[in-house]
Amino acid sequence: MKRYLAVAAIMIATSCTNTNQKVALSADSTATSKETETATVSVQLKDANVQAIYNGYLSLKNALVSSKFEDAKKTAAELKTKLSAHKGCENTALTAEKIAGAKDLAAQRKDFTALSADLIAMFKHADIEKGSIYVQHCPMANNGDGGDWLASEKKIQNPYYGDEMMECGAVLEELKPAK
Repeated sequence: MKRYLAVAAIMIATSCTNTNQKVALSADSTATSKETETATVSVQLKDANVQAIYNGYLSLKNALVSSKFEDAKKTAAELKTKLSAHKGCENTALTAEKIAGAKDLAAQRKDFTALSADLIAMFKHADIEKGSIYVQHCPMANNGDGGDWLASEKKIQNPYYGDEMMECGAVLEELKPAK
C-alpha cells in the first residue's frame, strides 16, 4: 500500500499543469453492450487545450467502459498527441502511448490507472467554467488495490470492468467551477 501511495505522490508531483486559453464543450457518453446511450452532461473548461485533453480522456474511458479494445487503442493514440502538445504533460503522454500499444484490454485498463491519476491531479487545478467533473473510484480494480477515473456524471460506469461490474464504484469528489 505504501508503494502505491508513493507512486501516487510522484504522479501528482509530475502531473500535467494547466494554462489559460479559450472555451470548448464536452459530452460524456457511455456505451452499453448493444446500444449506445448518450448522456449529455457538459463540462466547460477555460483552456481549450485542457478541454481537448478532457474530451480525449472521456473517449478513452468510454471505450474501456464498453470493453472496446480497438477503440481504446485509437483514442489513447489521439490523447497521446493532445498530451504531448501540452506543456508539462510529456510523461502522461507516454502513459497514453502505452495504452495505445497495449496487447489486450487488461493491459489497457492497468495503464489507465496511472493515466487517470495524472489527469485527476491536472483537473483538480483546471479552471472549470461550467458543469462538474466527478472523481470516481472502484475498490476492486487492479486486484483489490483500487482505481480512480474521471466522469462528467455521477452515474458509475466502471472502465476497469465494463459489463462485468458496470456499477462498481463510488464518487469520491466533485470538481466544480470556482465561485
